[in-house]
Amino acid sequence: MSNIDHNPLPPAVDPSIIEALRTAATPTISDNLDRLPGIVGLRPFHRSGKLVGTALTVRVRAGDNLAIHQALNLVRPGDVVVVDGGGDISRALVGDIMKAIAESLGAAGFVIDGAVRDANAFKTSDFPCFARAAIHRGPYKIGPGAINVPVSIGGWTVNPGDVVVGDEDGVVTFPPTIAPSLIEAVRAQERREAEVLQMIREGRYDGRYGKVTAP
Repeated sequence: MSNIDHNPLPPAVDPSIIEALRTAATPTISDNLDRLPGIVGLRPFHRSGKLVGTALTVRVRAGDNLAIHQALNLVRPGDVVVVDGGGDISRALVGDIMKAIAESLGAAGFVIDGAVRDANAFKTSDFPCFARAAIHRGPYKIGPGAINVPVSIGGWTVNPGDVVVGDEDGVVTFPPTIAPSLIEAVRAQERREAEVLQMIREGRYDGRYGKVTAP
C-alpha cells in the first residue's frame, strides 16, 4: 500500500487569468493583497522567466521526494509543483532529471520550500524554480507524503488550485476566486505608479507617493 495520500486535482486556473498576470509584478500583487506576509525565504534559481500557473501542492517529510515523483505523474500543462519540504535544506528534493520530467509535461515551474541540486541546470534554464538553497546531497524516496492538500510554504498557506505568480522579487499565491478584482486593483496601481514616474521625469513630482491614502 502506498504511503502517499492522493487527493483529486483542483480545477486549472482560467487561461485568461493566467495571461492577465503575465505582466503583473509580484510586489504590485502583494500590495493589493493587503501586504500580507506571503511566501518568504525562497529565491529564484533559474536564469529568467515568469512563473504563472495553478498550484499542484505536495507535502513531504524532510529530505524525501517520493511524493514529488508521484505528483509528477499527475502534472498538467500550466501546473506549478508547490512542495512543502518544511524548509529543510539538508537534502535536495528536485534536480535536473525531475526538472526535465516537469518541463516535458508542460509544468509551469517549481516552488520548493527546501533545497534543489544540479543548480547549473536551473541557472542556465528559463524553467522557473524557486527554492531555499542548493545542496549536493540527494533525497530519500521512502515517504510518507501527500498530494493536493493545503501546504505551508515559507510561512504562507497555499491551497491546491491557487494561482501562483513568481518573478525576480519572489512568489505570491491567492485563490482564483479573487483574481478578477485583484487584477483590476493591480492595473489601477500600475497606472498610478506610471503617472508618478512620469511626473518625476518631468520634474513636477508633488510628493503624492509618500502620502497615506484611505483604505
